[in-house]
Amino acid sequence: MLRIIGFLLVVWLVVTVVGAVLEGLFWLAVVGLVLFVLTAVVGWNKRDTRV
Repeated sequence: MLRIIGFLLVVWLVVTVVGAVLEGLFWLAVVGLVLFVLTAVVGWNKRDTRV
């Protein structure tokens, strides 16, 4: 499960960078950033906290 979340984080980061680099795709940067944050929150909540 954490591999999938890690993969999604990388994908959202790439989408955010592409949206920021291409001037006309600012909305893509915003969507990528929102999805990155949401995926990070889900991953943080799903991590195993057992020692």
